[in-house]
Amino acid sequence: MARPVIALDADGVLLDFHLAYAMAWQRAFGEYPRERDPQAYWPIDRWEVPRLRLFKKARFRSTFDDQFWSTVPAIDGAIEACHRLHDAGYQLVCVSALDARFEAARRDNLKNLGFPIQRVIATGHHESMRSPKADAVEAIGAEVFVDDYLPYFRGIPDAVHAALILRAPNGSPNVGIDLAWVSSSHQDLPAFVDHWLSR
Repeated sequence: MARPVIALDADGVLLDFHLAYAMAWQRAFGEYPRERDPQAYWPIDRWEVPRLRLFKKARFRSTFDDQFWSTVPAIDGAIEACHRLHDAGYQLVCVSALDARFEAARRDNLKNLGFPIQRVIATGHHESMRSPKADAVEAIGAEVFVDDYLPYFRGIPDAVHAALILRAPNGSPNVGIDLAWVSSSHQDLPAFVDHWLSR
């Protein structure tokens, strides 16, 4: 009998993109940035870094390569939380708004960190009336979809439990009437797992 599927976002749910961003900054410019606001939702607001233009922006973006996407550190508690779900009988699939060319790097990243996740679906990112993740979540027959970005719940089927990870509140997009799309909200993945497994 097939395991029920839980679809999990990567950055902000499984992986700490903020720390990876700071490491990418150091790689591009030789200096690890100072922290400005540990409760900032967006990395550019968390770290004390200037807005970049033209050449420097291209230089920074060039660090977001296979090496970057295969070495993003795990969020504290996320690996253990995933093992709890796996041990409870769930199949975990990572659904990430990442360019398809980095799908293998993301899969390697999760595997090397010890996540019990064999499948990664890279959907790409675009702002529209329907989440770029909605088709993937529906296609894999997910029972649950966990993400930390409210707009990615647009178009998720009503039958799917939509779990929002709130994390850092400052500047968060996870506010407003669109919260009606959400079935439950949690501070982090371990809190969601506590909730889900205690039903």
